[in-house]
Amino acid sequence: MWGWFIKGRVLKRGPAHCRAMLRAGCTVVVLAVAAWATVYHIPLDSHSNFSWTLDYPSSRLQVEVHVPKLRDEWFAVGFSDYGQLPGADLCVMWEDWKRNVHFQTESICPGNMLIIVDSQQDCLAFRHVTRGNISKFTFRRDFDTCDDQDYVIEEGTTHIVWARGKGPLFRLEGLNISGHGNMQRVQLLKNPNPPTALPPDTWKHEIINNAVKVPGDDTTYWCKVHQLPPELRTKHHVVQYEAVIQPGNEALVHHMEVFHCEVSPEQHMPQYEGSCFSPDRPEPTQACKRVLAAWAMGALPFTYPEEAGLPIGGPQFNLYVMLEVHYNNPELKTDWVDSSGVRMYLSPTLRQYDGGVIELGLEYTDKMAIPPAQPHFQLTGYCITECTAVAIPQQGITIFASQLHTHLTGVRVFTKHIRDGRELPELNRDNHYSTHFQEIRPLKRRVQVLPGDALLTECWYDTTDRTNITLGGFAISEEMCVNYVHYFPKIDLEVCKSSVSYDSLHTYFRFLHEWEGQATGPDHGISDNYKAVQWTPMRARVLHELYHETPLSMQCNQSNGERYPGYWENMPITPVLYLQQPERSTCE
Repeated sequence: MWGWFIKGRVLKRGPAHCRAMLRAGCTVVVLAVAAWATVYHIPLDSHSNFSWTLDYPSSRLQVEVHVPKLRDEWFAVGFSDYGQLPGADLCVMWEDWKRNVHFQTESICPGNMLIIVDSQQDCLAFRHVTRGNISKFTFRRDFDTCDDQDYVIEEGTTHIVWARGKGPLFRLEGLNISGHGNMQRVQLLKNPNPPTALPPDTWKHEIINNAVKVPGDDTTYWCKVHQLPPELRTKHHVVQYEAVIQPGNEALVHHMEVFHCEVSPEQHMPQYEGSCFSPDRPEPTQACKRVLAAWAMGALPFTYPEEAGLPIGGPQFNLYVMLEVHYNNPELKTDWVDSSGVRMYLSPTLRQYDGGVIELGLEYTDKMAIPPAQPHFQLTGYCITECTAVAIPQQGITIFASQLHTHLTGVRVFTKHIRDGRELPELNRDNHYSTHFQEIRPLKRRVQVLPGDALLTECWYDTTDRTNITLGGFAISEEMCVNYVHYFPKIDLEVCKSSVSYDSLHTYFRFLHEWEGQATGPDHGISDNYKAVQWTPMRARVLHELYHETPLSMQCNQSNGERYPGYWENMPITPVLYLQQPERSTCE
C-alpha cells in the first residue's frame, strides 16, 4: 500500500470549545541514519514512536514514525506552538479512492478545524512501508523552511502534534481533524557535544518508585521520600544521572525531579509516598525543594563537565531526598503500575571544582503580579551588575547548563547576558515553554560570567483564561520566573533575583486610589491591593511600565540566606545600551 505526504496547516474558525487536542495512538521514533548523528526517540503513546536525527551543518532533521498498521487511514504529524491544532504545521499522509495525490490550497469551514494545503512542500524525501502490524514512514524537514507561514524548529521545547483517521479520502479539502489526535512535548534540537567519560570508581544509586498504582487521572504528580545510602556520609560528586523508565511505561512517565531535603543532618524525614498535592503529605517534606536532578521525556543522560561535579553527601548533608514523578495519562487508564525513577552516578574522587546553582529571575513574592486577560504579559527579573561585582571572583564563573522555570501561565522564558552595557549572546531561551516539560539542559556553548556582568531573565505569561490577578508565589496557581543556572567553580552567591521596590509599588497603589477611584490603599496588604483593582488593558499596560522602569528590591544572597553587605533597596535597573544583533537567517 502506497501513501503520500502533503504538507498542510490547520485553521480554526469558531468558538473556543472547538480547540480539540489531537487524539491518536502513535509514537514518533528517531531514524538511525549512518551519515547523521545520534538517533533520539520519544513515544507518542503506548503504541507509537517518533524518532529523529539532526544534521546541524544542513540545519535539518530526519524523522521516522512507527504506528500501528494503517488500514486505508490518513495520518498527520507536525509541530505546533503550544500543542493546539489551530496553526499547527503538519505533514499529512493520505490516499484517495484511486490512490493518487491531491494538493489543495485552502479549505475553511466555520466552527471546525480543517486542513489547508500549503503550496510549498517542506516534508521531503518521503518513504512509507508497512511490515506486519507496523506502518513506518520517514521524511526530512529543514529547521527553518523560509516560509513565513511555517513553524520554525528552534532551541527549547517543541510541541509535536499528530492525528489519524479513517480513509480513503475523496479529497483532502474539507478534512476535519479535531478530536483525532494528541500532543507530545520534546526538545528536538539536542546538544551534539559528546558527554564526558565517567571515572573508573563511579558507582550507581537508583531513586525509584516501587510498583506505584497510577491513578486513572490525566495528570498525576507522585512524590516519594527516599533515604540515600550511608556511603554518602562522605562527600561525593554526582557526575551523571539518567532516567530509569519501567519498560512499557515510556509514554506514561512525562518528567521527573529529585529534590534534596534542606534540613539539619540528623533530622528524620517521614517516609511519605503519595500525591505531591495530597493534604496528607507531611509538612516536613515541604523542605525537600532544592533540585538535584531534573529529567523530561526525550532527554538524554545529563553528564557533568570533566572539571566539575555536583557535590552530594558529607557530614553536614541530610541523606533524605524526594522523587517527584509527573505521570501523563491522557487515555485515563486505571491499570498502570510503575517503578520508574532516576539513576545517579557518583564518584568518591572529587573533581577540580564543585558545581553550583544560582537562582536568577524574580523573587518569590506577591509584589510581582500578572493582570488577567493578558496574552503575553512580560516580567523581568534582574541580576544586576552591582551584585555580580561583589559576589563573582575576578576569574569569573562558567555556566554549562540551565533549567528555566515558571508555573502554569508561563509560555516563554529567556535570559540575556549584559557586559558594560552591551548585550552578549543569550544564555538560554525557550519560546514555547511549558511548566509540564522541565529539564536541566546542557548549553551548547558554555558562558563565562565576569564580575560586573548582568543577567536579565524575562518571562512571558498568558492569562487569557483568568478573571483575576495572578500573584507571584510558591503555589502552582501563582507564578514564578526563574532560571536555575549550573556553573563552576562553586561560589557563595546562591540567589541573584529582584522585584519591584516597595516604594514604587506603594506609589502605584496610591495613584490608583486617588486618581482612578480603585479600592487600594496603604492600609491594605499587597495581595489585597492587587485583587481590589478592576483590571483594564490600560491599567495592565501601566503596571507593565512600572515593573520595567522603576527601581528594584534586590536579593543578592549568600548560601546562608543572608544578603551580601550593602543596601539593596531602590537599586537601578542595569541599562542595556547596545543590543545584540540577531543572527543572520539562512533564508536571507
